[in-house]
Amino acid sequence: MAKSLVRLLQLASPMLPVGAYSYSQGLEWGIESGEVHDLTSAQAWIGDVMQIYQGSFELPLLSRFYRAWLNGDNEALQAWNGFYLAGRDNAEALAESRQMGYSLRRLLLELDGLPQAWTTMMAQLPSASFPALYAGISQAWGIAEQDALQAYVWSWLENQASAAMKAVPLGQVAGQKILLNVAEHIPALVADAMQMPDYAISNFCPALTIAGCKHETQYSRLFRS
Repeated sequence: MAKSLVRLLQLASPMLPVGAYSYSQGLEWGIESGEVHDLTSAQAWIGDVMQIYQGSFELPLLSRFYRAWLNGDNEALQAWNGFYLAGRDNAEALAESRQMGYSLRRLLLELDGLPQAWTTMMAQLPSASFPALYAGISQAWGIAEQDALQAYVWSWLENQASAAMKAVPLGQVAGQKILLNVAEHIPALVADAMQMPDYAISNFCPALTIAGCKHETQYSRLFRS
């Protein structure tokens, strides 16, 4: 248990060299448009995206990735990976998923002690998305599914709060308030995602899609998406 916790903290750390800090996932356009302009509006934007998009799309798919790795089901892994990439519905979101997946794959190939069967399965996933590989290494390191999902969405939340602090800008205390208030919904969100049936999985979050598209041509920006 102690070792898996350490590995979980490693995956959730901002030091994980996959470049997550360089993406705002449309939040920067929300700031540019004036929709996000203070603590209250930043918390509302981040909380809504977590509930609507993360809770209905990324987290239930992360659960399916985890179970595919656990069962050695390469067919399911590839199918859900393709489904996830198809659901990244603007150019920058798709590029982000591929770039972070590529960076995590390079890191994992440099690490020792991974099971041969696991590395073989990874090799058969040439266009691996970041969550597909995140779920895989979580399973290989003995991290429980629920813990892996909670750490994943926490990392996302932390990055969003950091982006808001830089671009609104907000102070350190405001950033901590966002983390404290939004994170309290994570356990229930993860529990629902783990039980979500296939037909309910959806990337439908129009405001986020529009923000991502608008960000592609934003004149001045700090983030890559």
